[in-house]
Amino acid sequence: MRRGLVHVLAWLLATAAATTLSWWGVHTVMAGTAYDPPRAVPITAAEAAAHASTRPPAPPTPTPRRPTPTPRRTTPPPSPTPTRTTPAPTPTPPPPTTPSGDVKAYDTGGGRAVFDLGPVSATLVSATPATGWSMQVFKTETWIRVEFSRSTDRVTVFCDWHDGPPHVDVQTY
Repeated sequence: MRRGLVHVLAWLLATAAATTLSWWGVHTVMAGTAYDPPRAVPITAAEAAAHASTRPPAPPTPTPRRPTPTPRRTTPPPSPTPTRTTPAPTPTPPPPTTPSGDVKAYDTGGGRAVFDLGPVSATLVSATPATGWSMQVFKTETWIRVEFSRSTDRVTVFCDWHDGPPHVDVQTY
């Protein structure tokens, strides 16, 4: 009995040590990575209407059934009184939190980079490498560079705004 207990304790300690070491290794690697939060791309009312007309109708949501108690009344119910209803106000979308410029996508042989080009700066909305390509993103206060690479091929999408409005240049090496 004592021998089995020693084996169980040894197994538990080894498992705990392996789990801790694995978690620490994954945590260390993932702590060095950074991703920009996804942003919603603004669309016009015409695009939204066109998209809504092509979408299949959503399935109806089931409502839970609750047993309704049988009311017991000893007095007659009061007569309904007319009420005046006013139409609900039309909801207005909240103003954007950051000034949005012109969202432009740049498709290359190595992938796709999407920038939000404002009047004095730009932000990277998304960058997606093509199949078989890898990607790196470099950012400073005055430029963003997205580099797609595969073997000896390289495509760079470079957006800078240090001496004027944002300008995007695509180069293939």
